[in-house]
Amino acid sequence: MTALGSLPLSRTAFDRDGNARTKPGFLDSVRTDERTRVVLVHGRDVAVDGENLDLRLCSELESTEQMVYLGTTMVDENGIVEGTPVVAVRADDADVTWAPLRQIAANLSNRDAGLAAGSVAVLGWHEASGFCSRCGSATVVEHAGWMRRCPSCDAEHFPRTDPAVIVCVTDADDRILLGSNSAWEAGRYSLFAGFVEAGESLEAAVIREVYEEAGVRVTNPRYLGSQPWPFPRSLMLGYSAQIESDQDAGDTTPDGDEILEVRWFTRAELNDEASGVLLPGRSSIAHAIIEQWLVGE
Repeated sequence: MTALGSLPLSRTAFDRDGNARTKPGFLDSVRTDERTRVVLVHGRDVAVDGENLDLRLCSELESTEQMVYLGTTMVDENGIVEGTPVVAVRADDADVTWAPLRQIAANLSNRDAGLAAGSVAVLGWHEASGFCSRCGSATVVEHAGWMRRCPSCDAEHFPRTDPAVIVCVTDADDRILLGSNSAWEAGRYSLFAGFVEAGESLEAAVIREVYEEAGVRVTNPRYLGSQPWPFPRSLMLGYSAQIESDQDAGDTTPDGDEILEVRWFTRAELNDEASGVLLPGRSSIAHAIIEQWLVGE
C-alpha cells in the first residue's frame, strides 16, 4: 500500500491472465464461452447498472468485432462468479445507460474500477493506433487485443502509457500551492502536473514542472503513489515537495498560458465551504493528495 492508500482507478480484482493472450485462437474461444461478460465502452463512458458496471453476456451482443480480452474475475460479485472471462468491446449503439468513468470511478467496486479503467484505456489505444508508426501501413490485432502488428514491416505495437507527475507543494508555514488552469471554470484549483519528457527522471520532472507552471523552485520530491488515468493514456505519479528554503513563497509566476493563477492556501481556507474554491473530483489522484494534506498526513 502506498502513502495514498487505495486510489479509485488503481484498484483491481481481476486476473489479467497475460500468458493466455498469445495462444492461437484464444480470443475466439473466449468469444464463444457462454460465461464471458463484457465491459461496454463508448468513448470514455462505460455501461452501468446503478453503481455497478453493466456486465452483459457476450452472447447477447450483436457485434463483437473490436474486442479485447481483459482477464478473469477474482471475486464472486453481483451474480458473477470468480474465474469468469471478461472482455472489453466498443459498442457505440448499444441500448444501455452510459456514465463517464471520470465521474463514477470512486463509486465502483474494486473489480469494476479495474475493469473499467483497463477497458477505456486499451480501446482508446486501438482507436488511435490503426496504422504503423514506422511505415504507415494498416496494422492487424493480435494477442487477444493487446498488440497490433504491421504486416508490411513486422513492427509490433503495444498500448502506450504516458507517465505524468503531479505534485503537492508546501511551504514553511505548511500551506499548499495550487493553480487555476485556463481550461477550468472560475474558482477551480488543483495541483501542478505535467508529462515526463524523454530522457528525464520523475524527480527531475517534478522540479521542472512546478518551476515552469508556477515559477517556484522545489526540493526533496517524495513519491506518494500512482494511478492510471485513461483519458486517454496517462499514468499519474504523485509526489510531494517543499519550496526551496531560499525562495520567497510570495514570489510565484503562473506561466500565463496553461496556468492563469497561483495561490497558497491554508487548511482553513480549503475547508471553508463559503470560499468558493472548487477542488478536483473524487476519482482523481489530485483529490486524494489534497485530502491527505488536509488531514495533516
